[in-house]
Amino acid sequence: MTAVHPALLGAGLGLVLGAGLLLVVYGNPIMRPRRLAQRIDPYLRRDRESALLAPREQRGRRWQVARRLLGPMVSRVIGLLERLTGGPEQLERRLRLAGRSTTVDTFRLEQVVMGLGAMAVAGVLAVAAVTLRGASPLLGLMIILIGGICGVLLRDYLLGIAVARRGRRMAREFPTVADLLALAVAAGESPVAAMERVATTSRGALPEEFATTVAEIRAGSTVSEALMSLGTRTPLDALGRFGEGVAVAIERGTPLAEVLRAQAQDARETAKRDLLETAGRREIYMLVPVVFFVLPLVIVFAIFPGLAVLEISL
Repeated sequence: MTAVHPALLGAGLGLVLGAGLLLVVYGNPIMRPRRLAQRIDPYLRRDRESALLAPREQRGRRWQVARRLLGPMVSRVIGLLERLTGGPEQLERRLRLAGRSTTVDTFRLEQVVMGLGAMAVAGVLAVAAVTLRGASPLLGLMIILIGGICGVLLRDYLLGIAVARRGRRMAREFPTVADLLALAVAAGESPVAAMERVATTSRGALPEEFATTVAEIRAGSTVSEALMSLGTRTPLDALGRFGEGVAVAIERGTPLAEVLRAQAQDARETAKRDLLETAGRREIYMLVPVVFFVLPLVIVFAIFPGLAVLEISL
């Protein structure tokens, strides 16, 4: 069994001592600033479970468990994450664009968990580098810190990938859904009934958004407001223009079936242009194996027989 390097042991003990002293200092009520909400909270709430002026904020179950286990440490880490990756309003919009039903606090908790997991993996690599390669303990601490940051940023990057994937999925579904709406409206149904029919008879990301739009209309929103908010919930720009066009057609009395057919045709033209652009990019990517793998082999096969003949003649 290999002994632990004294420098690494000293660095670890110093890190634990520094973290403990930092927690003691920041956990002191005298050093903890009181926010405005905390100062006016006794005058607004009758107890911890009720509020007079605003409803109690709903938290996710995982957030509540972690908050009770870790206490203020989670709040401080989540505040640091908000400063690094954006505020809660921007994150909430991205979660809505990705079609996720999780709350902002739950996503922040997932970032913390992924960061801790990355720090654990980086810690194993740092210990191996220090004990086996004789690296500096400071380098090991930097590896752990970089691993935690990479874990946090990886969760944010995966959210961006989910938003882009949902946008591509909606772009594929949009022409067909627009044609279905045009057929339903041309058959004599109202716009709300047509959207409800598409939402109940189809499956996919776009029918789910139409189901949400119908629910907003049933809850009291106007058709124009619900269609305008449809573009803000989805990453597809064409869907925002679709909502605006349909809302304007309803307000002005324009034949809605013709508007929907025009929207479907525009969506197909946009999809065709995107496909051509993707094909152009793929064509450039295909040059990489041709230039670096096929072309050198062709040159070798062309030159090697001549070199062999020269060697035989010499």
